[in-house]
Amino acid sequence: MDVSLVLIIVMAVLFGCGVYAMLERSLTRVLIGFLLLGNAVNLLLLIVMGRPGRAPFFDPSTGSGADDVSDPLPQALTLTAIVITFAVSAFLLALIYRSWQLGQADTVEDDEADLALRTRTEIEEDLMDDEVDLDDEDATTDFVGLATSPIRVLHAKDLDGIVDDAPIDRPDPGEGQR
Repeated sequence: MDVSLVLIIVMAVLFGCGVYAMLERSLTRVLIGFLLLGNAVNLLLLIVMGRPGRAPFFDPSTGSGADDVSDPLPQALTLTAIVITFAVSAFLLALIYRSWQLGQADTVEDDEADLALRTRTEIEEDLMDDEVDLDDEDATTDFVGLATSPIRVLHAKDLDGIVDDAPIDRPDPGEGQR
C-alpha cells in the first residue's frame, strides 16, 4: 500500500483539532469540530481504500487481475459518512439557531441541577441508589397492575358503543349445504 505520509498527518491534525473544538462550550465550535471530525473520517477511509488508480471492478479485457481491483466497501462507507455528517450538521445548526433565538448566545451554561449534581457527596449517591423500591419484585415492567397500564385493548363486548362489523374470512355455514 502506497499512502502519502502527508495525508496521514493531515488526517491526524483534523482529528485532533476536531476533538479539541468539540470540547468547547460554544455550540458553533462544537459544529466546527464535528465537521473537522467528519472530514478526518473521510480522509481515513480514503487512506484505507488503497493505491489510487485501480480499476473499480474486474475487467478481463484489460488484463487486470483480482489483485488490481479496488475495494468498494471504503467508497460506500465514505458516502455514508458524508450523509451522516450532513444530517448531524443540519441538526446542530438547528440547535444553534434555536439557542440563539432563546438566549442570544450559543454557549451551554450550567444550570442549578448540574451544579447540584456536581456538589453531591458519596453518601447522597448511596441514598439515591437505595431509594429504588418495587412493590412487586417479580414484575418486569413499571406498570404492575391493570389500573396503571397505559394501554387497554377494547373488544366489542367491553363497551356497547363498539360495533364489530369487520369482514371475516370464514366460510358461510349455509354454503356447504347447497
